[in-house]
Amino acid sequence: MRKTTCPVRVGRVTIGGGAPVVVQSMTNTRSGDYGATLEQINMLFEAGSDLVRVAVPDSEAALVFKKLVLKSPGPLIADIHFDVKLAYMSLDAGASKIRINPGNIGGRAKLAELARRAMSYNVPLRVGVNSGSLEKSLLKKHGGATAAALVESALGFLETLEEIGFTDLVVSLKASDVYTTISAYRFFAEKKSYPLHIGVTGAGPPSTGSIKNAVGIGSLLTDGIGDTIRVSLTASPLEEIRVARQILQSLGLRKFTPELISCPTCGRCEVELVPLVAAVEKMLEAYKMPVKVAIMGCVVNGPGEAKEADVGISAGKKKGILFRRGQVIKTVRQSRLLEALKEELDLMAAQSGT
Repeated sequence: MRKTTCPVRVGRVTIGGGAPVVVQSMTNTRSGDYGATLEQINMLFEAGSDLVRVAVPDSEAALVFKKLVLKSPGPLIADIHFDVKLAYMSLDAGASKIRINPGNIGGRAKLAELARRAMSYNVPLRVGVNSGSLEKSLLKKHGGATAAALVESALGFLETLEEIGFTDLVVSLKASDVYTTISAYRFFAEKKSYPLHIGVTGAGPPSTGSIKNAVGIGSLLTDGIGDTIRVSLTASPLEEIRVARQILQSLGLRKFTPELISCPTCGRCEVELVPLVAAVEKMLEAYKMPVKVAIMGCVVNGPGEAKEADVGISAGKKKGILFRRGQVIKTVRQSRLLEALKEELDLMAAQSGT
């Protein structure tokens, strides 16, 4: 069961308050390059990102950010480090949210002033505490960037904001260590009800980073913790969106596209399953309906074990079966299995209007 958090509006999107978990990513183009950045923003929203974050490292980027806000198909978040004046410029430019790391923004007085300005614009802040920028006093106290140190840092900054009555906040507590990240979020969720942006920072390339994110984000979401996610990967941000949506769909929190179920290969397999599954995976890219599709390599893993699937095929000797929700529809030659599945998917798409 999801933990109850306070709702925060980011443009047209609601984070927290029981709203669906929000997917976001961040552009990796040079922020001063208007054309390339706008193109990537459009691609990210088209791929399914609900929010897009853009780095604003200097005044040139802040001026470009204003133009991006006017053309973006969805809410943009300004990502600010070191120079609070860039956050002011981003508010003027129409940012839907400001992401800051209070540890490098220049002290609590500057944090409070930024919050006052954000309040006047009715724009929320994301307080992003990161293991790489913790206060030296906390590192000494806790013996390093521990979960307890991350939480204590966040609570200290939140106290500053709460003192001036600013609570339009999203909080993140990220580390590159998966267990530290999970522990920090669990600890914080017991203390505060602000919506949480979750993820594992610096997770690495897709081969290993996807696993770290799936374990970290998935564990927290299973606990009911997390209102918005970003899968951090050293890759195209489009890959981040793909993995994020898969994590949410695998937990049944949101439904986006077809889900492919296939059995592991073994000595009972009566079809070349690996190329068949690859062909089906490619074919499913054309469908937008959130159906479960099962590809089974023998009668043992046939419609019985895959009866939760909406539609599927199971191979046998020189022939196979097409089934829906565990019920056999027809028997077809093995060479026609893929074709028969496509015909059934086309029929289902027509019936659903997708």
